[in-house]
Amino acid sequence: MITDNEIEKLKRTDKRTKICKIGVLIIFLGIICYLFAIQIADIKNYKMRAQAQRFSKNFILRGEIIDRNGLKLASDKMTYNLYAHKEYFDHSTEELAEKLAPVLNLPKAQIKKSLDKTSVVTLVKKDIDRGTADKIKKLGLRELSLDKKNERVYPQETLAAHVLGYYNPDAGISAGVEKTAQEKLTTTDKTVEYEKTPTGDVIYDIETDPLQATVPVTGQTVQLTIDSAIQHVCETELIKVINEKSARRGTVIVMNPKNGEILAYAVFPAYNPNSYRSAKEVSVKNWTLTDVYPPGSTFKTLTVASALELGVVKPTSTVLDTGKMKVGSWTVQNYDYNKHPYPGNITLAYLLEHSSNVGSANLAFMMKPSAFYKILKDFGIGTKTGIDLPGESAGLLPPPKKWDISRHATMGYGYGASVNAMQMISAVSAIANGGVRVTPHVIKYSDEEAAAKIKETRVLRPEVARVVAGLMAKSTGNSKTPVNLAEYTVAAKTGTSRKPIEHGKGYGGGLYASVIGFFPAMNPELLIYVVVDTPSTFGVWGSTIAAPIFKEVAMQSARILNIPPDKQVK
Repeated sequence: MITDNEIEKLKRTDKRTKICKIGVLIIFLGIICYLFAIQIADIKNYKMRAQAQRFSKNFILRGEIIDRNGLKLASDKMTYNLYAHKEYFDHSTEELAEKLAPVLNLPKAQIKKSLDKTSVVTLVKKDIDRGTADKIKKLGLRELSLDKKNERVYPQETLAAHVLGYYNPDAGISAGVEKTAQEKLTTTDKTVEYEKTPTGDVIYDIETDPLQATVPVTGQTVQLTIDSAIQHVCETELIKVINEKSARRGTVIVMNPKNGEILAYAVFPAYNPNSYRSAKEVSVKNWTLTDVYPPGSTFKTLTVASALELGVVKPTSTVLDTGKMKVGSWTVQNYDYNKHPYPGNITLAYLLEHSSNVGSANLAFMMKPSAFYKILKDFGIGTKTGIDLPGESAGLLPPPKKWDISRHATMGYGYGASVNAMQMISAVSAIANGGVRVTPHVIKYSDEEAAAKIKETRVLRPEVARVVAGLMAKSTGNSKTPVNLAEYTVAAKTGTSRKPIEHGKGYGGGLYASVIGFFPAMNPELLIYVVVDTPSTFGVWGSTIAAPIFKEVAMQSARILNIPPDKQVK
């Protein structure tokens, strides 16, 4: 006999069962409604999402980099990596090796060894060219897959390495023009869109162009201002002297001062961008942009130009040169003091020809610190030039309120400020270009691009620039420096400066030997700057170390560009 308690339990159980049935029914109805919504009511949306998952764009190759004459300096090469997938094996490793050996041109045993590895996915061969990849696809082996990748190639190897830089497609790391022109190199005029299967095969429909879907799209070409022939000359002559003099490093920069185009930019130590991963950091770094140094006597051209522009002297003025002088706790002395102990009142041309430190210091004292500082800023000292290469430092130009008497004096002969090599050539380009400094650049720009990227800065009045160029030409012609050319009038200034102690105060035993100059002097086509860092030899001067490089580069560049002579050859 069923008790009242048991009847009550049965009722509760029956009630729970009904509730569960209702819950299951609600869930079932909900699923039906959901399926109706996605399959019937919203089919267009989900179809588009499915297509988006299969949607792809063609592989974009990086654009080429060429020199001013069209010579290829950098380009992309498409390669493939071949992988084997264990889970899809329909053939034995022996059979697969048999099929792949003639295609890959590898020993069957070597391929089988790779296929026998226990890895789920095995790399069979790297860097396969496109033709070989097509042959592998025709084998129709589902065990295999091809991973497409692009490799950056520099066919001229070390030529202009620090201008080009390098590009690492795996890490997205770049340097040089590869970095500054990144957007243009990866931008294409057209993008081909298509659908693909999960394995990467193209899904063809009536609108799909088979050729456009499979052929990679290439980014835009970037043309440089570099002339590879002049670049080769610069690198050859620089390395020759560096090896002869056991120098630490050096640079040769050739510029068209009229438009700021860099025709050559040699930097040592150099490296091969094709194998930049194995290059030493000191070789990859473009020290001519990152590091600063006292320019020494080449800076005296800016001192003379500043004094003339500010009106504190005239072209015919003289400056007192006592041979040596006491400035604060320092003694300023001319390098040729023993030969010319008291030159007396000297002309500006004499100051440049004999590289007078005392005369330059007295010339600096004739200018107020604030006025001298301002015009040096106009020359670009203490400011980035804006060159289209990464990593440029601003240099060092202390504000005039920090100029004590010693700083004021040393500013006149190239020790009060520190520059990078590009700043120095940019500053002197204003003298060569009628008083206007143009932003230096290594990339050829369209008129529209140039308007946004290239700036013209008026530094000197045209008549002042012409006077300074004439003084430089006169002082160069009067000297016996190798800078003089038989067919061209050269306006130049050599320099020798002591090298500061790295990560410390004061100067060490090293020297910078340099020369900067342009020709033809009164209508310049080329401006050349040479710096050799710490040559290990006796008698280190700009005229003995840097000037021979200048002369060879100037003569060969003039021949390459067919620059008409401005002198009558006897």
